[in-house]
Amino acid sequence: SKWDIREQVWDHLESSGLAEFPRPVHGRIPNFQGSLQACCSIQELGVFSTAREVKVDPDKPLEGARLAALQARKTLLVPTPRLRTGLFNRIVPPAGATKEILRRCATSQGVRDYSVPVGLDGKARVDLVVVGSVAVSEKGWRIGKGEGYADMEYAMMVSMGAVQEDTPVVTIVHDCQVVDIAEELLDDHDLTVDYILTPTRIIKTNCKRPKPQGIIWLQVSYEMLGKIPILKTLRHREKQMGKDVTLQDEHPHLANSTRAAKLNKEEMAENTQPQAATGSAQMGQHHVESDPLSPRLEGSGTITTVYLGNIPPSLRVSELKCALREFHVTPFRLNWQGAQHRAFLDYKDKVTAERAVSSLKGLSLGGNTLRVELARNQRNKG
Repeated sequence: SKWDIREQVWDHLESSGLAEFPRPVHGRIPNFQGSLQACCSIQELGVFSTAREVKVDPDKPLEGARLAALQARKTLLVPTPRLRTGLFNRIVPPAGATKEILRRCATSQGVRDYSVPVGLDGKARVDLVVVGSVAVSEKGWRIGKGEGYADMEYAMMVSMGAVQEDTPVVTIVHDCQVVDIAEELLDDHDLTVDYILTPTRIIKTNCKRPKPQGIIWLQVSYEMLGKIPILKTLRHREKQMGKDVTLQDEHPHLANSTRAAKLNKEEMAENTQPQAATGSAQMGQHHVESDPLSPRLEGSGTITTVYLGNIPPSLRVSELKCALREFHVTPFRLNWQGAQHRAFLDYKDKVTAERAVSSLKGLSLGGNTLRVELARNQRNKG
């Protein structure tokens, strides 16, 4: 299954010492040793040389590709994280930007500091798409981290007219991420790639499988519309154009089968990945400032608390929550003390808390690098 392949790649990157910050790489588009070298080879592609507008995903291993686009004075578009507030941000370096400033613009913090949103009427015309992958085959079959954002981004770009059928797609991975993938694992909405860049190779896939032709509304739920507001606008536009925009929830047979499949998937995840499944189940459900202790934690022993300090006065709790979700370290309870420039994150065990500390080390929000450590006074249940 796709999940088996993801697990094998993540496990290998970690066990072989190839994984780079942010860690652990599980649940992410993984960063790896040699990512900058792999990114630099994008300059050897003719499709990069002729491109004027380049879309590069915000993942850490693609930082070098974003820098290459900026250094080549191309228009750089970066998708909004999880598509919460729109589709793209355009990176606008300050006038006379030095090489060092361009490097900062290519980082996740730089994307926040030097970007302006591009609306649906921004007339984006993307000449080259660069996406991250967990695994990819030499035939161009791609597997992401399982949340479907890259596929949805591409489908939305098709809907906007921002990409054409022949717009090339590049992915950048470590050599060990190039694996055999059975075509039957692919769905109609899965994005394929035309070029694979690794630290040692440039692979032209000559992929003939059609890319997504637009948003498949029957695979979109009301929940997705809530999470990705721009989808509502695109749906309204396509409805006015006379297209069928029936949602998954509006089709009884599909809604029931999807719910069954989701329950089955969650059950499988719990059986194979207890920690990851628990984190996923808790995400967004208990992550509030004063949520009472989850009943599911009764009898589980000691709560381990992580201290976050040096929080800037301008930071909002919602921004911190978003960062925690992106790093897959959502606690079951968050104690926000913004006036004191700090917050406390409660986790159900020490292992999960230590993983959160490791993942959040070096995180910069609102211009401040957060202080992250286990809280000195750990509290027992009750």
